[in-house]
Amino acid sequence: MTFYTVLPMEQVFEGALSYAQPLQEVSIQGMLMQVEPLEGGQARIVRLLQCPLHKYLDAAYSPGSMIQLDR
Repeated sequence: MTFYTVLPMEQVFEGALSYAQPLQEVSIQGMLMQVEPLEGGQARIVRLLQCPLHKYLDAAYSPGSMIQLDR
């Protein structure tokens, strides 16, 4: 594929190689979820992997919600 542009290569490929923090799988209250660890023992929910069906409708466990990790 050929891409013709007047933009410099640095600007075209800016952000193409961004490295995100590794995600973790944790089990909280019997629900297996994938989270992005943050500072202060908190985490942001990325997705629910295994849980009761009614928990998918609970706004407290929606993707992007913050939870406290117990260590």
